[in-house]
Parts: sequence; C-alpha cells; structure tokens
Amino acid sequence: MDRRAGKIFVGKKRPHADAKPLGTPAREAPQRIVIVGGGAAGYAAAEMLRRQKFEGSIVMLSSDDASPVDRPNLSKDYLAGRAPEAWVPLQPDSFYPDNGIDLRLKTNVTGIDVHAHKVTLADGTAVPYDKLLLATGAEPMRLTIPGADLPHVHTLRSLADTRAIIEGAKSARSAVVLGASFIGLEVAAALRARGIEVHVVAPDKRPMERVLGPQMGDFVRALHETNGVVFHLEDLANAIEAKQVQLKSGQSINADLIVAGIGVRPRIELAQGAGLTIDRGVVVNSYLETSAPDVYAAGDIARWPDPHSGASIRVEHWVVAERQGQTAALNMLGQREAFTAVPFFWSQHYDIPINYVGHAESWDEITIDGDIAAKDCLLRYKRNGRVLAIASIFRDVACLEAEVAMEAQTAH
Repeated sequence: MDRRAGKIFVGKKRPHADAKPLGTPAREAPQRIVIVGGGAAGYAAAEMLRRQKFEGSIVMLSSDDASPVDRPNLSKDYLAGRAPEAWVPLQPDSFYPDNGIDLRLKTNVTGIDVHAHKVTLADGTAVPYDKLLLATGAEPMRLTIPGADLPHVHTLRSLADTRAIIEGAKSARSAVVLGASFIGLEVAAALRARGIEVHVVAPDKRPMERVLGPQMGDFVRALHETNGVVFHLEDLANAIEAKQVQLKSGQSINADLIVAGIGVRPRIELAQGAGLTIDRGVVVNSYLETSAPDVYAAGDIARWPDPHSGASIRVEHWVVAERQGQTAALNMLGQREAFTAVPFFWSQHYDIPINYVGHAESWDEITIDGDIAAKDCLLRYKRNGRVLAIASIFRDVACLEAEVAMEAQTAH
C-alpha cells in the first residue's frame, strides 16, 4: 500500500457494539448527499459513495478554485520542483461529471438548517440534503504583525498558495520560514532544493519537539542545518519589511520571500452556526455522526473517541481525513461502521521520510530502537508503560507491524 499516493482505501473494520450515535439514524436510504469541503475527506467520501454503487445525487461544495488535490505534495515534491503539477490533482477534472458528482468550486456555504435539511450558499441558493458531510478542513493561522499583508508573505494550504510561492521563488535569493512545524520545515527543504538561502524562525527550543520529542527534534534540526538551513529558535518575528524580517531579539534577516507556517485552525464556523456540539472541533461519535441527525463530520474538524488512546482526539493529517471520509460515506449509506483506524502521517525532509503511527499528546517515556543519527530507528512514545505512538525512519515493515498491533488493541 502506497500511503503517499493520496488514494488510500481501507477494508471494513468491525463496529464497536457499544458505540452510541449522537444523531438519529435515518430509516430510509438517502437520495441526496451533500459534502461541504473539497479536501481529502470530502473527496474520499464522494469516491467511496460511488464505489458503493450509491445512485443518488452527490453535491460537493468547495471554496477552493481547483478540484481536490494531493495536498501533502504541495509542500513536498511539487514545491521543490521535483514533481510536475499534473501529479497534483487527485483525479482529472472529468472524473467528477463522469461519476455524477456535482463538484461546485469557488462556492461558499454560509449556513446549515439542520431541521429543514438544507445548506445555504453565499448567493442565497438553498441545497437540500438527506445526509450531510462536513469536511471543511482547517485554514492557516494568519500573522498579525506589521507587514504581514505584504505581497511576498505567503501561507501554504491550497494549490494557489503553492503556485504563488513557486512564482516568488523564481526571483528570490533568500527566504524566511516562520514556524518550525512539519509544513514549515517541508517548505524549508523544498526552497533549499531550489537553491534559495533559507532561515527558519520559531519560538520552539527544538523543531517538532512537542510531537516527536527532544531526540528526534535534535536530529531534524541537524538534518536541516546540514542542508544549509539557518535556525533562529526561541525567537519571533516582530515586523516584516519589503526585504527584511525584524526579529524580537533585535536581529534582522534578509528575505525576498516569506512563508508563515505557524499552525492551522479548524474551520468550524458552519458547525457552530448550526448549533452542533463543539469541543475544539466538531464532536462526533465513533460513527462520525455529529449531534444533529443526518449530519456527519470528518477530517481536520472532527473530534472523535479514539479507542486506542482512550481519549477524544482531533488530528490534522491527510490519511486520517481520507479514512474518515470513507467511513462517513459508508455510514451515510447505513452500514454502521465505527471509525477505529490508528492515526498515521508522514513527513518528508530532503531524502528522509519520518513515519508516525498513533497519537500521543503527552508521554512519560521514549524508547529508541536503532540509531537516529544513522537514519535507522524506531521510537516508541509511552505513557504508564503503554505504547501510544511510534515514529520511525527507514523502518517501514516495523512501522506497519506496530500499526497492526495497535489496531488490535483498545484502551482500558
């Protein structure tokens, strides 16, 4: 299975008998399904519905100006110039009309009436539904410092964002990446591949320490420094000028191009306006049902009961969004399948992939099998002796075995 292909299909999993729906299951098969969002979850749901021989209408409402794309590639090979844009779309544009999917781009949904079973668009059009999937994803957090609105300052979320960064990179000699997140460091690596001087500014003591721990954080920093990236850690940008970034420490950095990767926030305004239960995301049960009948949520906005960690979690990762979209599609068709997949993501830094399985917001022990510096390792993140997550470099078989083992376990 190639997880990086952007098209991941998982087999059925046994539902949890004790899972209780928040919403009320419909007694009749749906005829009109509406999907709000054009990302991984929305696309995967639409594709799964047709694969399941659903013959009703599918309306997919996306605020993007491009059909669904392989978003992880936007900050990896495509941005680095190693992959053509033709590789970015998940499907040719013809896929949607050929499969009876009414994909409406540049379309903003302004409201949901859960009682009348309809969504309202910005132009006043009402779109009725029997089942509704909210897959609105997340949006980049915006800088609020002086100069944040200058034309050479970018975020990265959409194909249009990446195109703009690539255009700016054509004439840039130096770039500043604000934030040492996965996206930020992938952007740094991609810009280095284009021969641009890159500085990374972040408040963290180590890059990605909160997710990967200090040992892997030190490795990631060393890897980027070996490839020419200059770090300015435990520091922040105070202001942006035409050719410079002013730091809180007083230092100035030359910058023809600036990319802010300071985090994302879930787009939950529609769900809030509709009166759905919210808890730092849209609350769903194990069937991805929200608190309103016939309304489901998947992807970056969904907070679901994770049977492996025993916690209610929300995860902003591509594979999770795809798998949830597929599960939501099955449940909209009445199959009552619990979402039990173990979260997974990968991050690419130069020629080094880091795979991560599970979910550990905190841990009290990290055990290391192998040698991180030799790029041959598997790290286990534990709490009270129980493995919550695993990170690995070039240990693909062991990583898959760990995923299978975690799939077989649930928290007690």
